[in-house]
Amino acid sequence: MEIVVLTGSPRKNGNSSILADNFIKGATKKGHNVIRFDAAFKKVQACIDCNQCRTGNSCILNDDFNSIKDNLIKADMIVFVTPMYYFGVSAQLKTVIDRFYSINVELSTPKKSALILTYADTSAREAEPIKNQYEIFLDYLGWQDMGQIIASGVWTEGAVNNTDYPKQAYELGKSL
Repeated sequence: MEIVVLTGSPRKNGNSSILADNFIKGATKKGHNVIRFDAAFKKVQACIDCNQCRTGNSCILNDDFNSIKDNLIKADMIVFVTPMYYFGVSAQLKTVIDRFYSINVELSTPKKSALILTYADTSAREAEPIKNQYEIFLDYLGWQDMGQIIASGVWTEGAVNNTDYPKQAYELGKSL
């Protein structure tokens, strides 16, 4: 299976990055081909709603999104990995997701998906907006959820290492 992992954390060794690494280890051990796109370290401009992509043309923005869009279209699975920033996905990941608009038709094919979310608090209620957005997104595109890891209570860099979440991420990747 061809898998694209989209990460949204600006911390190279942050909690969500650690979980992405573990997911990738599990998936590659199972024989899947995984491409990782770290949105925080790429230059991806926000969609400007010019609608050029709706007139048979390509997106007019020329940035790092172009380096991943063909992989997104061809992927069998797309994994979203993000820390919670003010009750939503990180701006870096959201910018990439917003650019899906330019390839919306090509993405509306059966795919698998997963969500890996980290956040500092422990209230499950706080994760609901992101989970809801993810589930609506999948419903809109006709994609199948393969799993969600909602890692609460991990704030400081590396805190996730003292939990069962890295193992869960590895097992999710390996279960595919």
